[in-house]
Amino acid sequence: MTPGTTEHPQMSVEDFEELARKAPKRVKLEFLEGRLSSKYPLDVEDFEELESQAPETVRLEYINGKLRVKAMPDGKHTSIFMWLLRQCMQQRPDLDLAPERGVKAEAYRKGRARTDGFLAPVDHFRDDGEWSETDGALMAVEITSHDRDTDQRDRIDKPVGYAEADIPVYLLIDRDNNTVTVFSEPKDGRYQQAPSYPWGSIVEIPEPVGITLKTEKLKDYAD
Repeated sequence: MTPGTTEHPQMSVEDFEELARKAPKRVKLEFLEGRLSSKYPLDVEDFEELESQAPETVRLEYINGKLRVKAMPDGKHTSIFMWLLRQCMQQRPDLDLAPERGVKAEAYRKGRARTDGFLAPVDHFRDDGEWSETDGALMAVEITSHDRDTDQRDRIDKPVGYAEADIPVYLLIDRDNNTVTVFSEPKDGRYQQAPSYPWGSIVEIPEPVGITLKTEKLKDYAD
């Protein structure tokens, strides 16, 4: 984590107590040192039922077989998303960048990830429920938050989960080291390309996205 930044807690004790109270009987939750976990392994069905009962201030994910809490976005996080949205709209008006879209990730679609942005043709998500299939989508986007799980979640687990689901591009905007990483060419559950660029660079997002990001503006959001 960048010096001077503050790590946000996963969730409050009050939110945990509410979630535990509403959880399915077969799901036993634990809350140790500010981190949520399941006492016993969850399957996808258990997770989806648990997630449906979560308080509005809690965003749950199911990644690499583990229950995760995704930090709520702060102001700079939101500003970065809006910056990216404007870039996409200007260069690819035929596409929608859907915010906070839930997707069925990983091999056999057994993971449940909540992307910061999911890029697909206009109206692609119109008939979807909480969790979208990845077929036809072009890019997943994550903007890191200052929480203890960012490194494992956004830099390690999600590149694998998105590649296994054959999402063509995964764009990681990293606020801890002020870089943009472009993962592309998924093959056998791994992205073959993953160049990183410091904020201020010109970043080419490859096909099928095919946009150019001028990232100088991101410097305004450095922590």
